[in-house]
Amino acid sequence: MGSNWDWQVFLQDTGGGRNYLEWLMSAWGWTLLVASLGLLVALSVGSLVGILRTTPNRLLVAIGNTWTELFRNVPLLVQLFLWYHVLPSIFRVLQGVPSVILVVLALGFFTSARVSEQVKAGIEALPKGQRYAGLAMGLTLPQTYRYVLLPMAFRIVIPTLTSESMNIIKNSSVAFAVSIAELTMFAMQASEETSRGIEIYLAVTALYFVSAFAVNRVAVAIEARVQVPGVLGGAR
Repeated sequence: MGSNWDWQVFLQDTGGGRNYLEWLMSAWGWTLLVASLGLLVALSVGSLVGILRTTPNRLLVAIGNTWTELFRNVPLLVQLFLWYHVLPSIFRVLQGVPSVILVVLALGFFTSARVSEQVKAGIEALPKGQRYAGLAMGLTLPQTYRYVLLPMAFRIVIPTLTSESMNIIKNSSVAFAVSIAELTMFAMQASEETSRGIEIYLAVTALYFVSAFAVNRVAVAIEARVQVPGVLGGAR
């Protein structure tokens, strides 16, 4: 079977002034762009929501819980279609927004619900005395979170955040549904045009693996530098 493989398919001209290898690299770039921006949104929003869910204010806790349950319990693809087809008809300001931005928001908000769970768990894993100590020293509640709780909590949840970072690379494949030229769309179109599905999908699979594995190794290196003494486990 291996003798029938033809890797030179990637050197063939696509008819658009580039070959399939160049198209593949461009698609990989779009995948990394969508995943990176989505992760930035997820970490920012998810961290804020996770913090709200650990405050003494019941209203803020309710808002955080509602956000988490809403975005966690609706499938990602459905959320993407809502952003792309439904919300622009309700909010006209979204009608001129590029598709890639809508994908980033859908992916980021979906993942933010999972990040909020991790941040909440990290904060609640800390001894309550740390919060009280920060307040007793004259820090405000926001300052206590910023200088005392969050630096420790994020160190604890690095392994789980690593998993979410790897997942968002894989979940970025939904972008093909709104015609973003990322890896999955490349694989579908290129395999149809060349009839070399084995080579195309193996190459795309390898790039997904390399991307996720690189995130894992970077996270391991970061964890090794900032790990809290006495806290076991890690992103392996």
